[in-house]
Amino acid sequence: MFTRLTTRSLVVTLLGVIALAAPGAASAAAHPHHNHGLTIATTTNPLVAGEGVLIYGRLEGADSAGQRILLFHRINPAAQFSLIGTTRTNSAGYYEFVRADGIVNSNRNWYAVGPGGTHSRTIHELVSSIVTLSTASPTSLTGEAVDFSGTVFPAHRDQRVLIQEQNNNSGTGWHTVASGLTGAGSAFNIEHKFALAGSYTLRAYFPSDVRNIAGQSEALTLTVGQKQNASFTIDGSAPVVSAAQPETITGTLYAARSTKTPQTDTMVTLYGREYGGSWTPLQTTTTNSTTADYSFSTTPIHNMVYVVKTTDPPIVETADLYVGVQDAVTVNTSASSVDVGDPVTVSGTVTPDHAGHVVNLQRLTPSGTWVDVATRYLNSSSAYSFSYAFGQLGSFQLRVQIPGGPLNVAVASTPVSVAVSAVAPAGSLPAAP
Repeated sequence: MFTRLTTRSLVVTLLGVIALAAPGAASAAAHPHHNHGLTIATTTNPLVAGEGVLIYGRLEGADSAGQRILLFHRINPAAQFSLIGTTRTNSAGYYEFVRADGIVNSNRNWYAVGPGGTHSRTIHELVSSIVTLSTASPTSLTGEAVDFSGTVFPAHRDQRVLIQEQNNNSGTGWHTVASGLTGAGSAFNIEHKFALAGSYTLRAYFPSDVRNIAGQSEALTLTVGQKQNASFTIDGSAPVVSAAQPETITGTLYAARSTKTPQTDTMVTLYGREYGGSWTPLQTTTTNSTTADYSFSTTPIHNMVYVVKTTDPPIVETADLYVGVQDAVTVNTSASSVDVGDPVTVSGTVTPDHAGHVVNLQRLTPSGTWVDVATRYLNSSSAYSFSYAFGQLGSFQLRVQIPGGPLNVAVASTPVSVAVSAVAPAGSLPAAP
């Protein structure tokens, strides 16, 4: 008589055999909370889905050189740990494992086992999803439906995605304006109408679940304008400009209730207003003697709302014109080449001054998506500094983005390249607990 093994029970049995085969190994189902003669650490925690990670540590004791180390992991919803790698310690007892790009896509646990019953604590590695967001056009009108589309990786079907607006001056306040569910291919399409004109900084946000911690797309800018006053038009040369870049504001003045009879040689005044400010007259000119066109040139440093009014009674005015203004972000790296696990310093400044505003360090994924990998706040000099370590070999691009808000719209620095060509010795890395 024999007992028939199910697939699940066979897997559990094999895992137990693997664990027992390790010198001094604990059960594969074990979940050690403290180290017992063996340390463990990772270069980055949390990670972005698909990001490489270096796992390292040290075997303590006199006879630590050349000893075999086994690495175990567990990924939800699995109940058991499984063996995923073996290596040997160097002459000083250090060991390293590199999990390459594209392997670690969801939350998981790690621990290592060594000889003579030694084992590390368990590391809870948190992994954020990668979220993309796009619109068909960077501009819209009030009351006009805007279609937001994007994806969530790894795949999460029938789960909610939020469209959020950045609504404070430090870059940390996000307000949900619309939501929808992912469908086939973990893609989403969410429609929303904006009732008020303005320059909006928006992102797609995927809340956490058992597989991934929360993730968000990079911020995008949508400029929502008012419908034109057909008898007194206004247009800008661009919906978004860089700080200190000229914006040309043009339009045509027609006779009352007309769209064909030009009102020539009429004085008109340009008014402007920053976020939270009051209307201020900026310039005055006269409409063209033939076409009744007008033109103004202005150089904003913050998001602006413009309106043009006739200077003398009877006062008529255009619709409001919203112009978003991007900051200028500089970026420098301490080195163009580093080893796996060794940090590179990324630093720079943001102008105009945004002391206290959040900035994000971003890395370009193999799929071409920029993802946030670290967050800092600008200091009193509107400067920032990041220390970032890569968990794998390869060539990578980094940049720094300020996500924008009521004062300015989102903008990123030019990308910088960093080559990672070797693995740093574990002994040179921060001590593993």
